[in-house]
Amino acid sequence: MIRILLLLLAFPVFAEEAPIDDNIIRTDSTTNSTVTTRSDTSTTLRSPPASAITPTINTSNSDLCTFGVAGAVQTQILGISMGSQITDSNCERLKLSKTLYDMGMKVAAVSTLCQDERVFDAMLMAGTPCPFEGLIGDEAKAAWKVNEELEPSVDETTEEKEKGLGDGTKTLMGSAGVVSLLLLLVL
Repeated sequence: MIRILLLLLAFPVFAEEAPIDDNIIRTDSTTNSTVTTRSDTSTTLRSPPASAITPTINTSNSDLCTFGVAGAVQTQILGISMGSQITDSNCERLKLSKTLYDMGMKVAAVSTLCQDERVFDAMLMAGTPCPFEGLIGDEAKAAWKVNEELEPSVDETTEEKEKGLGDGTKTLMGSAGVVSLLLLLVL
């Protein structure tokens, strides 16, 4: 038995495997290629400098009587950005009047509204004149007749007389400045 084992070890027996799938397609291919690329590339980039970014004045969902106005102009050389805030005096008057009324000062609340010429005229036409130094009703009407120079008028209600430069004037001057700078760039 030892002899048989030695023979088996000396002459190994190989079993041939049968192919499982006879439909195998084998393709052998060899490709040799040479690619020569020659390029001469020139790139010219023409773009403006960084943009003039306008500052934001966020007043949304706020109980404010101001709103922001902003704008920007950008050229190839120069960028200008400007912003400003505008206060609505009528909105302020309404808020002041409501606050006074909520505190129980009804005559003061009406007097605050009467600083507007339109309200003053409407109250007079309704037969309930605006209060005059604490006087109401017919006494106030008589006091206003004597002191007509104290009645609110269009000239007195504008803030431009008080401030010197109104918002419209500031906007006009700013626009003129931007246009003149752009004209200088063209020349």
